[in-house]
Amino acid sequence: MKALHGLFIILGLLSVVLLAISGPLYKSGTAELGTAFLLLRWAAYIGAATFVLNIIWYFIRRPQGLVAGLSGLAIIAGGFAFYMPFSQYLKAQNVPAIHDITTDTQNPPEFVAIAPLRADASNPVEYAGEETAKQQRQAYPELSTYQSLESPNELFSAALLAVDKMGWELVESSEAEGRIEATATTTWFGFKDDVVIRIRSTADGSELDIRSKSRVGRSDVGKNAERIREFMSLLKPELR
Repeated sequence: MKALHGLFIILGLLSVVLLAISGPLYKSGTAELGTAFLLLRWAAYIGAATFVLNIIWYFIRRPQGLVAGLSGLAIIAGGFAFYMPFSQYLKAQNVPAIHDITTDTQNPPEFVAIAPLRADASNPVEYAGEETAKQQRQAYPELSTYQSLESPNELFSAALLAVDKMGWELVESSEAEGRIEATATTTWFGFKDDVVIRIRSTADGSELDIRSKSRVGRSDVGKNAERIREFMSLLKPELR
């Protein structure tokens, strides 16, 4: 029985290890995306099983001292290893399976400098089309063109500052064209999502549109919309 309990503890810790290495293995190029996702699934499966088994064992055997501490650690580890992938799964079920988000779905900003960088990307540089636009408007109706009373130059400068605060890699900025292009890299898996910002003059000042598109994956699990909202929250204070 002690050997079985030891196995439960080891599996609980193993689930966290699988979870922890799945992203870095893909990010470093050591594993393909399919392999990394397989590790995530197994982390969730093993985590869920050991979470339940360790809880049952804990209440039946009532371990003391070090054994109790290890049991508690395995319970926490298993629960965490299951929760992380499962929470992403639930999030994916509540957002549309799209990966190209923009504040102007009728005339989205176009990638210029970044286009060659996406040559090998599974998602093409062109806008995904009206079906994607329709799904975006239903899921993220708050995303729209930003109108400002500031001049285009002032809005451009503020946008550059916000890009820097976001920690994106600036690819190109052209004040004359009112265009900023950058790449955002996710922390865990190292997914690269590209961003283009377009600034134009208006009768009352200027306007800004932004587009964020993933290089891989059918669904972005809401990340691109989240990125645009965060950018806007940083842009507005720069204009005050």
